[in-house]
Amino acid sequence: MPGIVGLLTTMPREQAEPQLLRMVDALRLDPLYNTGTWVHEASGVYVGWSVRKGSFSDGMPIVNERGDVVLVFSGEEFPEPGTAARLKQQGHEIGEAGHSYLVHVYEEDPAAFPAGLNGRFQGILTDLHRGTSTLFNDRYGMQRVYYHQSRDAFYFSAEAKAILAVRPELRRPDLRGLGELVACGCVLEDRTIFEGVNVLPGGSAWVFRGGTLETKHAYFHAREWEDQTTLDPESYYREIRDIFSRNLPRYFAGQEPFGISLTGGLDTRMILAWHKPAPHSLPCYTFGGMFRDSQDVLVARQVARTCHQSHEVITVGDEFLTRFPAYAERTVYLSDGCADVSRAPDLYVNERARAIAPVRMTGNYGGEVLRRVRAFKPIHMPSDLFRPEFASYIRQAWATYERIVEGHPLSFAVFRQAPWHHYGLLALEQTQLSLRTPYLDNDFVRTVYRAPEAALSNNNVCLRLIAEGDPAMSRIRTDRGSRSQRGALTAAVSRWRHEFFYKAEYAYDYGMPDWLVRSDRRLAGLHLERLFLGRHKFSHFRVWYRDALSKYVRHVLLDPSALSRAYIEPKAVELAVHGHIKGDRNCTTEISKLLTLELIHRLLLDTACVSATS
Repeated sequence: MPGIVGLLTTMPREQAEPQLLRMVDALRLDPLYNTGTWVHEASGVYVGWSVRKGSFSDGMPIVNERGDVVLVFSGEEFPEPGTAARLKQQGHEIGEAGHSYLVHVYEEDPAAFPAGLNGRFQGILTDLHRGTSTLFNDRYGMQRVYYHQSRDAFYFSAEAKAILAVRPELRRPDLRGLGELVACGCVLEDRTIFEGVNVLPGGSAWVFRGGTLETKHAYFHAREWEDQTTLDPESYYREIRDIFSRNLPRYFAGQEPFGISLTGGLDTRMILAWHKPAPHSLPCYTFGGMFRDSQDVLVARQVARTCHQSHEVITVGDEFLTRFPAYAERTVYLSDGCADVSRAPDLYVNERARAIAPVRMTGNYGGEVLRRVRAFKPIHMPSDLFRPEFASYIRQAWATYERIVEGHPLSFAVFRQAPWHHYGLLALEQTQLSLRTPYLDNDFVRTVYRAPEAALSNNNVCLRLIAEGDPAMSRIRTDRGSRSQRGALTAAVSRWRHEFFYKAEYAYDYGMPDWLVRSDRRLAGLHLERLFLGRHKFSHFRVWYRDALSKYVRHVLLDPSALSRAYIEPKAVELAVHGHIKGDRNCTTEISKLLTLELIHRLLLDTACVSATS
């Protein structure tokens, strides 16, 4: 994904600069990216970047008038309206680039930078007058920065593969990180799957002087928001309504065209209800599957029609399945192993979304913030699939998870779940386009911390917001059968029906028990998948691994090199693969995990494969 890369070091330039160039090359993954470098040898600063052409961060570095403050910034910032005009009135030179004001925000109050920024970002700011360089990220840690500290340099990068490119000895798996990836779908507590590579904690501003680390400073702590007083229900509603409606326009600012990925839920509908786009000005699209129009598609189409916007369905079908090997491998490689191969459909649909508009507005994190949805928890894996020593790391992941969920539930959602669990998908999406959401706005999240318990137990706040923003939109049901204006009995029946098919689809796909799998095989001629699948999901890996993708699954997982991995029990893997493809077992999750682990080895850890891929 686009981002910053570099090293802070005391080594001479003839050693440091070639490493910087190799790191930048590792991020040059798309012809739509611009890359560049900035070096200040006396300060030991070697920084590069990769950026999508025309995006907010295009045109680095940002330099003040005197030339003694240099900022390399990646991501997006959503300031108070009029910030650039105010700074210009104070005598600062504000260039045509939308980001040029940022360096003057620092000059105005160095002590408040970057705490005063609002968005998802990473950056490094060099103040030549003070002799310092500050490496920083957003308070959530969503714009990830990997780092490795060696004896002679501090390496940092938006992608781990750039560090691996210049420090090949780090191409070793961290077994604790891999165990957490298997159990939880992500690595916890700012670790990674690479031994010796870590992740910069959210809200960091680490200060370097003369190429060496001086201070590990955290500019934000969750308790600043946790310690606020709770509002009563009506005061909370008014406050969240006012902040949402006031700040939403910031997220539609900029020169690039927008599209919005509509679902059948509440969060994107809230955006449309208050944004009120002019007719046919905001292309809408929904990701769909191969069996039928899902509830997302049916509802989103109606929402788009209500607000007089175009709507398109981006379908995951036979073309994707034909090209699955390439998409699976790119998914793992582009995300540094953070995205499971089951996320390959997301790469496919975001490629097509980019052709509609380079900026994608979403309702991402709305449920996690407003309703404190817990989106992940550890899963049980068959005890015979991995060798005992590696299985112990999987069990350890459970204990770690139980510890980190303690405390404030919203802090878990935005400061742990979002940057750890959601990061893999975000990294994948951001390789294709700029992703925006108003639900991680600083003012918005800070206000939700003041929510009374009554506002968190249902969707009433969201439904009320939609109704106040656009009454016509509130009369459209959601993908789960809810709407704000409906009789109690009718609403209950609708919710029951949609919940039944939602759970039935899961039971027919990922959750189908082995005894039912065998029955399904015997009834193959009835094509029961067409009855259950596609109502809510656009990917169906149980039947895909069994049928269309069976050759690829065999080719990868039954290869002698894959079966020889130190933590794999080869006989159990063979039984799982053959049993699933034959239709005797449901090993969908296990196959996805095993494919991901094997591709991590081939693409990121094995030396020959890394050099060939990059």
